[in-house]
Amino acid sequence: MNTGPQNDWFDKDFYKTLGVSKDASDAEIKKAYRKLARKYHPDANPGDAKAEDKFKEIGQAHQVLSDKESRAQYDQVRAMGGGARFSAGAGGPGGASGGGFDDVFSDLFGGGGRTRTRATYGGGGGGDVPPDLADLLNGFGGGAGYGGGYGSGGYGGYSPPVKGGDIKSKTTLSFTEAINGASVKLNMPSGKPLTVRTPIGVKDGQKIRLAGKGKASPNGGEAGDVILTVNVKPHPVFTRDGDNLRMELPVSFDEAALGAEVKVPTLGGMPVKVKVAPGTPSGRTLRVRGKGVTTKKGTGDLLVTVEIVAPQNLSKDAKEAVESFKAATADEDPRAGLLDKAKAN
Repeated sequence: MNTGPQNDWFDKDFYKTLGVSKDASDAEIKKAYRKLARKYHPDANPGDAKAEDKFKEIGQAHQVLSDKESRAQYDQVRAMGGGARFSAGAGGPGGASGGGFDDVFSDLFGGGGRTRTRATYGGGGGGDVPPDLADLLNGFGGGAGYGGGYGSGGYGGYSPPVKGGDIKSKTTLSFTEAINGASVKLNMPSGKPLTVRTPIGVKDGQKIRLAGKGKASPNGGEAGDVILTVNVKPHPVFTRDGDNLRMELPVSFDEAALGAEVKVPTLGGMPVKVKVAPGTPSGRTLRVRGKGVTTKKGTGDLLVTVEIVAPQNLSKDAKEAVESFKAATADEDPRAGLLDKAKAN
């Protein structure tokens, strides 16, 4: 037997399910549904099969009663009580003794006066019937001969469970928190906070999808998702280049000219020493392996770019020393050939 959802209408009291009276307003039905949905939501009752079944019943009740047309039809079906639970007669759906159904359907649909898309009934002399009527017959066990089962929207506005809506949220992390991962507490529309652990190495502008943490389904389907956008504050020293970290390393003129071993900071760790080779020009990049961003793929490097800093406010002795250096290197021209290169092509 192919039983449709409309068959439940004779057995289930949707008003009782939502705890409202039969003359409840749309606002009262909506308020009652939201209250019960929060109470029996799977997220609030993990592993509780009874709560999950109750949540689905609440969703079905709301789906029917929240739609004006389906509620009116439901009220008419319920008003008949158990009296409509009879067979079509010995003659079957196409037989002469099926008049009991005519009375039921005349009450429900006004004698066929409403215009609908119709589906042909092939059970033996039945003619055309509305598709939602065909679904009701399926509920009585007489739907084997109908060409169209209930489809999108179904009878009386009923539809299969749908996924709940997504909730969009934002958070801001410090540079170090983004690299190492952090716990973030989100304020949800329900009033219940949600604590999230961000992935290690999350990037600025990256979106994190938290499955099943969004809005509840209106009719018992799975919950939507939370989509969290992460903004990362800039760091005063480091910048990110993929899984590598970059920084500029100020060095003095004599360190660059003569060579030196200098301390370099690392993100959240002890400083390391790097060698600046004699004659290192400004702009040269030195690599410190394994001091970058750690992700599932591995750990990047720290890329250190040398920046030669010109001395400021020279003392008399320092100025004389620079003058002496200038005289000693008078034959060296750092711009040799530059003008000729500029004229080429």
